[in-house]
Amino acid sequence: MTTLLNNYFRLFDASRTDERAMQDLLSLFTPDAEIVLNGTSRTGFDGFMKAFYEYNSDVKHMWDQWKLQPDGSYQTNWAVCGQAADGTVYAKTGIDIARVNEVGKIVYLENVQADKDAFSKYNG
Repeated sequence: MTTLLNNYFRLFDASRTDERAMQDLLSLFTPDAEIVLNGTSRTGFDGFMKAFYEYNSDVKHMWDQWKLQPDGSYQTNWAVCGQAADGTVYAKTGIDIARVNEVGKIVYLENVQADKDAFSKYNG
């Protein structure tokens, strides 16, 4: 399962300019996957991706090894740097918590950033 989760980060970064990477990224998730961004839940990953690239022009993730948790989820620490659509640059850190179903699709992804307001523009 950790290969799948590593692919999530690789494909996320590539999906900005590569339509095939975007399709491969979206295929990692069930259509009704629960996505939690700093405590706000939404259904489906594709809507988040559309909003993300509306506000960001480039992004690069680095992450620690995904660790299996006692509840069956996986967790990793990550760091990201990017450039917003307005040209400003940023760096953020946080953790991701993921759950994968029996057929290897992500059914739950929670992103907890050190900056609690980081996703306010995507949670509208």
